[in-house]
Amino acid sequence: MEDQGAAPRRADAGLGRRRFLGYVVAAPTLLVAAQLGEAVLAPTPAAAAVPSLPEPADLYDLTDLLTDATLPTSGLISVQLNADGTAAFALPRAEVGQGITTSTAMLIAEELDLPVSQVRVTLADARPELLFNQFTGASSTTVSTYTPVRVAAAIARERLLAAAAARFGVPASTLTTAAGVVSTPDGRRAGYGELAAAAASTTTIQVGVALKQPADFKVIGTAQPRVDALDIVTGRKQFAMDLSVPGALPTMVCRPPTINGTPLSVQNLAAVRAMPGVTDIATVSTGVAVRAATFGQCIDAVRALQVTWGPGTEDGSSDATVLAELKAAGLPFAVPPVNLLAHTVDSTFTFAFASNSALEPNCAIADVRPGRAEIWASLKTPIAAQGAIAAKLGLLPGAVTVHVTQGGGSFGRKLFFDAALEAAEISQLMGKPVKLMWHRTDEFRQGRTHPMSVSRVRATHALGQVLSFEQRHASVATDFSHGLGEVITALVAKLPVGDIGFSETIFELTQQTPYNFGLTSQLLSEVDKGFNTGSMRGIYSPNVRCAQELVVDQLAAALGQDPYRFRSQSLKDPRARAVLDKVAELGSWGRPMPAGTAQGIALHPEYHSMVAVLVEIDCTPAATGRRIPDAWTGPRVTKVVCAVDAGLVVNPLGLQAQMLGGITDGIALALTSGLHLANGVFQEGSWDNYFYTRQWNTPPDVQIVVLPATGDTPGGAGELAVGAAMAAVACAYGRATGTMPTDFPINHAAPLAFDPLPTTPPVPQSPVDGLTRAY
Repeated sequence: MEDQGAAPRRADAGLGRRRFLGYVVAAPTLLVAAQLGEAVLAPTPAAAAVPSLPEPADLYDLTDLLTDATLPTSGLISVQLNADGTAAFALPRAEVGQGITTSTAMLIAEELDLPVSQVRVTLADARPELLFNQFTGASSTTVSTYTPVRVAAAIARERLLAAAAARFGVPASTLTTAAGVVSTPDGRRAGYGELAAAAASTTTIQVGVALKQPADFKVIGTAQPRVDALDIVTGRKQFAMDLSVPGALPTMVCRPPTINGTPLSVQNLAAVRAMPGVTDIATVSTGVAVRAATFGQCIDAVRALQVTWGPGTEDGSSDATVLAELKAAGLPFAVPPVNLLAHTVDSTFTFAFASNSALEPNCAIADVRPGRAEIWASLKTPIAAQGAIAAKLGLLPGAVTVHVTQGGGSFGRKLFFDAALEAAEISQLMGKPVKLMWHRTDEFRQGRTHPMSVSRVRATHALGQVLSFEQRHASVATDFSHGLGEVITALVAKLPVGDIGFSETIFELTQQTPYNFGLTSQLLSEVDKGFNTGSMRGIYSPNVRCAQELVVDQLAAALGQDPYRFRSQSLKDPRARAVLDKVAELGSWGRPMPAGTAQGIALHPEYHSMVAVLVEIDCTPAATGRRIPDAWTGPRVTKVVCAVDAGLVVNPLGLQAQMLGGITDGIALALTSGLHLANGVFQEGSWDNYFYTRQWNTPPDVQIVVLPATGDTPGGAGELAVGAAMAAVACAYGRATGTMPTDFPINHAAPLAFDPLPTTPPVPQSPVDGLTRAY
């Protein structure tokens, strides 16, 4: 990919367009940064018989808030030109598989007229001076970095042109750039590497620059493979546990039998110390840590430890007790049930706890010595992590270096830095470097979960029109202690939701009703802060959207209308109608289906993006009766059509991958994936027990369409497809079976399809029967 087919760009291209301010930073080679501000626009509502007032998220959503929070420190993010002609950028975000290192490299390549292959994007260490500009979440990375990164790259190009003009003795306006080379009209050329030192500045100066217009893009909007694809498939990609930190040995923790129990004493400490490979044992706040020569020896030692435990925070709790709390905490509706002049639809939906485990086990490396600490981990909130680790160790934040490593998945899990904090505590107590890894069973039973919730929806209709649509969502409390609360506090004056709590603020800034349904409202209530919860790919959206769309199907049936056409005529936003119409067209909505099978359709707006999903499901005995050892099969989604409008798309290939992942998540949450709580313990203890979408339940027919750009800035995409896919599957299931589902996943009430692992010892023995499990 030497020149990506790019034509040379003249130096005066872009003059007269809106200009941005930035800096040339004092450095030996060219170093540039951006300074800017962006405006927020609200969508224009579509006309309807009973229009709804704008909701808070229609006017100002969580992505807007996170983007505004980055603006004061955007000038501290810099692009550097190296003497070898490459560009380097330390991205202050976490790459956990979503592809942002690739899309960021594309932004730099676009404005610099440099091949993508010559852009090196790494992950920045924790930088406290960035304040809120090192937070990865809410699908905000591309939205918030899109302009600052481009401004910095464009300034670099302008400086290179100025250096070349001085070298060749010609006006900069006569020069062209392409593929990392500056050329004169008479054919003289200079590579960026040759000009990097001359383009640098000995002092920091402010400059102005114009950006390329979308019509001139050669890289942005093209399908680009991931920059790390080869390293991934060849095993060269480095995650935290791949790093070789001198002296850091495998470490694991013996954890309590119930949620958040505490260690009181160890009965057989000497015997376990004498086990093969064991070097150190230490009691920490979360359990008893073991350091050994191998992880296998750690597992053996953890299993051998005899620990007396104190009570946990949820001893005795079960699905039934939490459900009773949630139902008691539900807020009242504003509109009473009326069935005289109008009709009421009332529905209640229950969503089980869901595991927030990523494929990569929770892990971190820590080397704590007197007066300093160094940490390596995949962290979405490294600044908050640095502060918490420093406080835990009794150090100043500046004495703690936090390196952000590549992560093998997150979906919100790595917003929390519990592994890094725990590793630091262990290393300090042992006085040695540690390479901490949680066991998979630890993650399912003591890790982060998406909260159980109950969503109640009441809608009224009369004379063919929906007059009101209210939703009351009661949830186990979501933990926002990872730093998002500080962002909200800092920007509270800008919020359109008044003086309300963190959770309700985030709920109001993320949840939308995309339909004109008259009087519309959505409110959150919370219970029970004793669980370890997290914001799993969508925070509230999957459950809220699933409940909404099921009621929309009910309303369509009550009004005698087709579910797709009823949605289409009720939508507020033409962008939403476009994605909905596209999936209906491509998926042949309404085609005859065999008994026991059906189509479902749903829509989801989020973070200035729109997605619609159409699915076909097979609920016949041939599908639900499939038998696979140690598995739950159930209904199968056989076809998915997805249409997405994410504004200006940087990398369509990456966007399609994001949609595919979200679709797979949505199928799992609707049909198979949930945690069972009994007597203070989640019964699932591994991916074997937790039935995420498997190969035998993956749809064989998937079509994902990226719609043409509908704006000049990107929208969020990382979480977008989950809610729409979950809702479409639920709606299809209801149509195929004739019974609307109200409990999710739909298999949650079925007898367990596995034997729960014991809680003592807390982790199972390392398996030796792998070949017998290869189907």
